[in-house]
Amino acid sequence: MRRLSIAFLLAWLGASWLPAAEVPFAARLEQLEAETLSLRAEVQTLRAEAAHRTPAQQAVPASWSGGAPEETDYYTVEQVQQMVDASAKKNAWRKGDFTITPYGFLWGNMVYETERSNVGSYALFIRSPEASDDDNFVVDGRNTRLGVDVVGPRLWFFDCVQSGGKVEFDFQGSFVTENKAGVLLRHAYCEVKNDDFRLLMGQTWDVISPLYPGTIMYSVYWGAGNIGYRRAQLRGERYLHFSPVSMITLQGSLNLSVVSDFTGTTDGIEGDHGGWPVIEGRAAWTLGQRGKGCMPIEIGASGHIGNQAFHADVAALPDYFVRPTWSINADFRVPITHRLGVQGEFFTGENLGTFLGGVLQGVDSVTAVPIRSTGGWVELWFDWTPRWHTHSGFTIDDPLNSTVTSASGRIYNSAYYANLVYDVTKQFQMGVEVSSWKTLFKDQRPGESVRIEFMAKYGF
Repeated sequence: MRRLSIAFLLAWLGASWLPAAEVPFAARLEQLEAETLSLRAEVQTLRAEAAHRTPAQQAVPASWSGGAPEETDYYTVEQVQQMVDASAKKNAWRKGDFTITPYGFLWGNMVYETERSNVGSYALFIRSPEASDDDNFVVDGRNTRLGVDVVGPRLWFFDCVQSGGKVEFDFQGSFVTENKAGVLLRHAYCEVKNDDFRLLMGQTWDVISPLYPGTIMYSVYWGAGNIGYRRAQLRGERYLHFSPVSMITLQGSLNLSVVSDFTGTTDGIEGDHGGWPVIEGRAAWTLGQRGKGCMPIEIGASGHIGNQAFHADVAALPDYFVRPTWSINADFRVPITHRLGVQGEFFTGENLGTFLGGVLQGVDSVTAVPIRSTGGWVELWFDWTPRWHTHSGFTIDDPLNSTVTSASGRIYNSAYYANLVYDVTKQFQMGVEVSSWKTLFKDQRPGESVRIEFMAKYGF
C-alpha cells in the first residue's frame, strides 16, 4: 500500500503543475480517479502473483515487461506507468476514454444420439419415431462466440457511475447448409452501474429465472425445464446492502413482446407485438460474505406478465386476437463447501414459448388457447480437483395436456444429465456429457434418446 500511496501522490503532483486553463479541474479529477483504479487493479494482480513467486522474485512484478528494477521500497512514476500500460495492452484496446476488451470462445462439439433431437448440434426435445427413428452424428463449430466489453468514462450526471456496454454474437443464426452458418446476435446493450444500482438498455438475458445448469451443451436445457432467454429491454437494478452478510437485489424491466410460435409454418397464424411491453421483475436475497473466495447463498423469486397479438387466416379463429403470457418462478444457489454445491429453478405459467417453456409451445395452433406449463431443474456440482469438475442434474417441462390439442403437440419433456470437464489450462477446457431424454406427444409415439456430447472450448 505504501507503493500505491507514493505512486498516487507522484501522479497527482505530475498532473497538478499544468495550468487550469489547459486541464479543467473536473477532467483532472476524473484522470486521477482512473489512474487510482488502474493502480489498485495492478496491486491486486501483483499480490496474487507474489503468492506463487520466490522471495527474490517478489521485488519485481511478473507483469512488468521491462528490465528488472533494483530492489527498492518504491517505483518511479515511469515504472508504474510502464507496468500499467503493459498490463492494459495484454487485455484491452484504448480509444480516448474508452477501454475495449475483446473476448471469445473457439468452441467445437461432437454429438452422437440414439434417436434424433431437435436440433441435433444441441437438443431442445426428441423427435417422435414417427417423424424420425434413426440415430444421429454431428460435428459442429457454430457455438463459437465473439464479443467485446466496453468500459467508458464515469458520468458526472449519474453521481460518477461507470458507463459501459457489451456486444456479443455467435454463429447459430439461420443457414441453408450447416457449414455456412449465420451470425446470431446475443447481447448488445449500454449500461451505467455502481455498487448500488444499474441501468441498462438493449438486448440481454431476461430478468426472470437467471440461473443456468452447468452443462457443456449450447442450449442449457431450454425447452426441457430451463426458461428464460434474451430480448431487448429497458432494465433497472437496485442493490440494498443491509450488512456484509445480507443484501437484497431488486430487478425490473420493460421488454419487447416477442412471439416465437408459428414462425416459418403454414398454420395461417402470425404473431405480432402487443400494445404493452412485457414486464419482468425479480427480488433476490444474498446471504453470507460476498467477494472473491466467499460462498454466499442466493434465493430469488421472479415473474413476468404481458400479452401477445396474433393475426390469423383460419376459419375457426378471429382475424386478430390477443393472448396473455405470464410466469411465476423461483431460483436458488447454495454452495455447501468450496467444492460442492446445489442450484435449481422452478416455474409455472402459460404462453411461455418465447421464454423457451412449454416445450417451446406458447399458444395451441388449433384452439388458440395459451398452453399452461410447469417445470424446472435441479443440479449438483462438485470439483474433484482444481482442474476436474462435474455437474449432474434433472430437468423437466410438463405442459398441461388439456391445453395441447395438435397430434404432434408436445405434452412432456425431461432429461437426466451428467458431465465431466477438465481444465487443460485456464483458457482451454475439454469435457464429455451423457444425457437421457424423453419427450411425449399428444397422439404420437414418444421420443427417447441417449445423447453423448464431447466439447473442446478455447477462451480468450
